[in-house]
Amino acid sequence: MCAMQERIRRLRIALMLTFVALVIASLIYSRIMAYSLAPTIQPAHLQGLPLWMIPLAYIWDYLSHGWICLLFAFVAAGLVYEFMPKSFIAKHMGSGKVQGYALAAGFAPFFTVCSCTMVPLFAGILYTGAGIGPAISFLLMAPAANVLTILLTGEILSWEIAGIRIIASLVTAVAAGFIISKTPWGKRIEVEHRLNSGTTTTNLGIVKPPLDERLTSALKFGGFLGKQILPFFFLGLVVVSYLEAFLPEEIVATYLTGVGGVLLASVIGGPLYTPTLVEIVLGRGLMNLGMSSAALLSWLMGQPYDIPNMIATSRVVKWKVVLNYALIAWFFSVLFGLAYGLVSGSL
Repeated sequence: MCAMQERIRRLRIALMLTFVALVIASLIYSRIMAYSLAPTIQPAHLQGLPLWMIPLAYIWDYLSHGWICLLFAFVAAGLVYEFMPKSFIAKHMGSGKVQGYALAAGFAPFFTVCSCTMVPLFAGILYTGAGIGPAISFLLMAPAANVLTILLTGEILSWEIAGIRIIASLVTAVAAGFIISKTPWGKRIEVEHRLNSGTTTTNLGIVKPPLDERLTSALKFGGFLGKQILPFFFLGLVVVSYLEAFLPEEIVATYLTGVGGVLLASVIGGPLYTPTLVEIVLGRGLMNLGMSSAALLSWLMGQPYDIPNMIATSRVVKWKVVLNYALIAWFFSVLFGLAYGLVSGSL
């Protein structure tokens, strides 16, 4: 009987490890083959559909391209939550520690997924015991300045903009995390998650469950996050689908230049959800239509505070924290856009 149970346990481990490996391999393969993980549907096509069909077509197009990123994000979040040592997170990624922000900013760029698929990873890190400050820095830094984003920005737009984007994203992410960590509501969320994660307990050694149980727990946690986040994420995509369909193209050449253009780009760059592989190509198209480089930078910096991101993140840290980081990110998008425009003469 024991031999049979052991074989079953090993089979479960093998199946779950195979599943995890396939998810990771799918993401790597999609990058190697340059497979688009972002929606390709055009506004003109959306405009030709009945009103009720616009969000359905947009969501279907998103899922047909972005399911790999979504699946990877939730699986990775579960693995981070289960296997990342909680004592390490609590010790090194606290809001009062400089190294916490350094770790968050340094390790975020290696997650080459879009802003909304960062939410489950952010939740996994926060639930594991990280401070709210470094967790917010991770949430904002990863979609704005991950390796893929910077490579595409440099190749399609310009390496000057790519370099400025790295600096702007780093400053914005750390500033937002630090400021929120000092607010009463930020501290409250941090305490709640730390208590739930059990990181406030003693240093007594804990016997870890068998590998099959830990893998099951990791996948279950990923599923839990999916149930919490995805309904609100899709609600955000519904809103954005109508923005994509009915935002007039004439607005670009007329209004997206000068100081006013930076301000307008900072406003529409956030709510208008444009995943990484779309926002850069769309940005190139907007530049061709007359958008200034300064407005483009402000536009690119809007990704971390898009509508689906904010709605999904509100399920993890409540709306006060979400509105805080959105306003801070918006402020820095305007500041860096104007500063870059003045220095480079590209307003």
